[in-house]
Order: sequence, then C-alpha cells, then structure tokens
Amino acid sequence: MNWELLLWLLVLCALLLLLVQLLRFLRADGDLTLLWAEWQGRRPEWELTDMVVWVTGASSGIGEELAYQLSKLGVSLVLSARRVHELERVKRRCLENGNLKEKDILVLPLDLTDTGSHEAATKAVLQEFGRIDILVNNGGMSQRSLCMDTSLDVYRKLIELNYLGTVSLTKCVLPHMIERKQGKIVTVNSILGIISVPLSIGYCASKHALRGFFNGLRTELATYPGIIVSNICPGPVQSNIVENSLTGEVTKTIGNNGDQSHKMTTSRCVRLMLISMANDLKEVWISEQPFLLVTYLWQYMPTWAWWITNKMGKKRIENFKSGVDADSSYFKIFKTKHD
Repeated sequence: MNWELLLWLLVLCALLLLLVQLLRFLRADGDLTLLWAEWQGRRPEWELTDMVVWVTGASSGIGEELAYQLSKLGVSLVLSARRVHELERVKRRCLENGNLKEKDILVLPLDLTDTGSHEAATKAVLQEFGRIDILVNNGGMSQRSLCMDTSLDVYRKLIELNYLGTVSLTKCVLPHMIERKQGKIVTVNSILGIISVPLSIGYCASKHALRGFFNGLRTELATYPGIIVSNICPGPVQSNIVENSLTGEVTKTIGNNGDQSHKMTTSRCVRLMLISMANDLKEVWISEQPFLLVTYLWQYMPTWAWWITNKMGKKRIENFKSGVDADSSYFKIFKTKHD
C-alpha cells in the first residue's frame, strides 16, 4: 500500500510540474534555452565589457536600443546606418546616459546596398579601434503588400538590402576574425526567417536566406571554435520597422506604425539579445505569445503549423486592409484568454 501511495504521489508531482512548466511557457517571451541562459547563464555585464561592437541599423529601433544598452557595459561602439544626423543623435544619448567617452564611439555612415563601400568601412573601424570583437548585422527593411500588388523591384531591394548587404559586410569582417581566431557575428533575423506569413513574403524570403547562409557559415567555421555565429529571431517588437516597410512600389513606405502597445518592448528584446551574445547561443527566438508557440509548431509540428498559419494569415490580411496593425488581434485575443 505504501508503495502504491508513493507511486501516486510521484505521478501527481510530475503532473503538477508539467502544469507549472506549461503555465510558464504561456507567459514566456523567449525560447526555453534563452530563458534558461537568462536565469542561470553568464551576464552581459561580465562577458561583453571592453569589446569593440559594430552595430548596423543603429539609427532607430532595435539597433538604437542596442547602442544604448551596450554603452552602459563599457564597450567601444561603431554606429552605422545611412542617416548621419540620426546616428549623431544616438551617439549623444549614449554619451549622456552610458559609461563611454567621445573616443569610444565611432559614427560610420553605411549603406548596406552599396557593397563596394564595405571594405573601406571595415578598414576604417580597424584603423580606429584595432579590432572588431562583435559584428551585429541589424540593418534591414520589411514589407507590407500582397504578392499580386507588389513590384518585382520591391523583392529585389529586400534581397539586396537584407540579404546581400549583410552577407557582403560579413565577408569583409570575417577575414579579420579568422586571423584572430575569435569574434562574434550576430545577425538580427526574424521569426519570419523561420515561419512565413502573408503580406511580407519578400521580407520572409530575405530572412530565410539569411538563416540558411549563417547556419551554413557556422559549419564552415567549425575549425574556429572562437568564432561564434548567432541568429537572433525576434517577433513583433516596438520599433519603426512597420512605418519604414515597403509597400507595392519600391518608392513608397507604410508611413506610420499604428498601435504598438501589444508588441514586445524594444528594451526587453535587446536585453535578451545581450544575454544570447554573452552565452554564445547559436539561435534564439524572442517573441511573446502566440508567435512563440507558432514558431515551436513550425519547428516540430509543421503540418499543424501550416493549418494555424493559414487561419492566422486570413486575419492578418483583413487587419491590413482595414488599416490596423496586421498582427494586433492575435495578441489581444491571446492576452484576453490568459489574463
């Protein structure tokens, strides 16, 4: 009788543990490996200090917030984007709120589509700081338009900017890291580099290409264990990415962000990125529910994922046509059910 009671207690404990983990997952905003690293892993404040970090797309959104948080860690910063005045604004705020001096920040204007300029830009960074410890490939652009309404030039620009521009800059920095046998190549990809959704299929294609390239590059660099290649895959985050998204024509953008209150804060996303960098994680998913769950389904149960994505995709198109944020209703429905 005692053994039977003990067995039932063990089963009950296992069920309770499963229930607790399920509830934690429903509240999770990152993949399980990432959240474990946040709890038990190395701290960015320990691992990233004194490094030289080059951030592209640093004039707004995730790149801007990354610059602010890195400035508090005592790194040397290289800030790149096309808009020089915005980079100077970011630099001033880093100096005001961070632990850096003027000499610790280099503003380096860069157009990712101008691949012929990338070698000179890399040399400028090396001349200024002598090394590049971390390259953060963050520059890029999104898209909001249906395939039949979209010019081929839009898809061409997305591939040239998001994919080829990032690959070009990486190829310029990589020989330096190979020579030193160390470095981190961190690419801000997207959840849409894993799943695919309507209205952003050109963006999805560019991000899928990036994921494939850097996963392959990681295998080519297996003989250099000191060089870490990381894919960061955020879901919807509060930023200007929707406002700057291309529409059906390459000369037109959305022009406004709409309501972003349902999206993850940029500061939380960047904090999880820094934890990933400090712990040398190869790929991380940063997203609130339900997109985190859908990403797991795409990875492990693709048949179910297709069915769910088709349902969600119809609502996404309806939202877009009615003038609201394409993803807003998913968050509101999920949070209503679990609050």
